[in-house]
Amino acid sequence: MRDLDKFRGCLIGGAAGDALGYAVEFLDEGTIHERYGEGGITDYRLINGTAQISDDTQMTLFTANGLLLCTTRAQMKGLRLSYIDFIRDMYKCWLRTQEGAFPTRNEYRKSWLLNIPQLYDMRAPGVTCTKAIATGAQGTVDKPENDSKGCGGVMRVAPIGLYFCDYDMDIEQSDMLAADAAALTHGHELGYIPAAALAHIVRRIGESGMTVTEAAADAVKTMQELFPNAVHIGEFVDIMQRALDLAKSDMSDIDAIHSLGEGWVAEETLAIAVFCSARYENDFEKALIAAVNHKGDSDSTGAVTGNILGTRLGFEAIGGKFRQNLELYDTILEIADDMYNDCKMSEFGKIYDPVWDRKYIRAIYPFIK
Repeated sequence: MRDLDKFRGCLIGGAAGDALGYAVEFLDEGTIHERYGEGGITDYRLINGTAQISDDTQMTLFTANGLLLCTTRAQMKGLRLSYIDFIRDMYKCWLRTQEGAFPTRNEYRKSWLLNIPQLYDMRAPGVTCTKAIATGAQGTVDKPENDSKGCGGVMRVAPIGLYFCDYDMDIEQSDMLAADAAALTHGHELGYIPAAALAHIVRRIGESGMTVTEAAADAVKTMQELFPNAVHIGEFVDIMQRALDLAKSDMSDIDAIHSLGEGWVAEETLAIAVFCSARYENDFEKALIAAVNHKGDSDSTGAVTGNILGTRLGFEAIGGKFRQNLELYDTILEIADDMYNDCKMSEFGKIYDPVWDRKYIRAIYPFIK
């Protein structure tokens, strides 16, 4: 059964991990400890009273918007439309926020997120993402446009697993949609297979109550079935199994993370997140702190850890310190609630939701000046 607490937990949890890690991304461990103490960063670094999110959460919101937009347009027109086409369009809208000033011109108003001025801020966007989207984001699993396995594909797809919880779509289909969404910009097998696996983990946890370990093991098995001919599937299986084994070991957090990598590439990002989430399955704060206090891509490993454990534990288990001062908190909650509630309108139905119409049909929410 769909659970609003898990929907909110996934997106707020991801944003919390992103914001905590964004402050120390690109810093080595010595510098982190020098600035924040022996335990590393454990609380948000506030800039003008705000814990800033990075491009990870920005793109996650636009992924969610693409899903909602596709469903709404399909129901209002009585058509079967392609989710990937709408996700691609939303990534182009996101790129607009990185290149232009607020407010954007009318012809670009395809997403109500373009009406949120705080999104018009570059937060270390990935070069691979921006280049691929600028040229149309036309990459596919079968016809990749590059050989990148950077983590920019995996860090934005949690909404796909979340949205299709208890939905009339086979889990393998939603897994492949996540792979397709990552492949728009990242063409290496290890750029999109981890994205499919993350969506699988989130969906399994969200709809069946699996533990992190169970969901991750199930994802590994399913990825082998979905991508039997992938040249690098063995590497993916190995690092994921290592993450699960390390979670049960006595090795320190930092040594375990070092053995998995730094998170700049997708399979390392997911493996580190699975390790932290499985080791601290009942403690959101400890998992997030472990996930970001390393010399790698801290915001992405934090974000994916937050997505996974936020789904597992739910919104109410996320401590107040990770909710307070979080940038775009209300917008993130609103998107999570929209994903949970979904579109209730249809072409010949009697239900009319004026707010939904302004968001996902006319894109004039919350206001247009």
